[in-house]
Amino acid sequence: MNNSDTPKDGDFANWVDAQAEALKFELGEKFPVPPTELHSPSVHVETGRQKLEEVLLEHEEPTPEFLEELNALENAAPLSDEELARQALEAGGADGDNKTPE
Repeated sequence: MNNSDTPKDGDFANWVDAQAEALKFELGEKFPVPPTELHSPSVHVETGRQKLEEVLLEHEEPTPEFLEELNALENAAPLSDEELARQALEAGGADGDNKTPE
């Protein structure tokens, strides 16, 4: 039994991508982003800090604050194995339970 409506390999993925792009466009019109200054780097709305992914993947110009934080991380002393173990035991992981550290 052969159905002519059955998509060929990869067609469904292309259709999903096209629908996602159309939805982004539609939502962008309904919820416009406020205008920003030309050449001003964007800052992550929730944290107020620019993220590494935004600089590397989205080709944003790094802010002075981002560069200062990156420099501080590069110049920080490495953590000892004991400190790493202590931090791992304190972290609750995805479930937030300190009794089962990840």
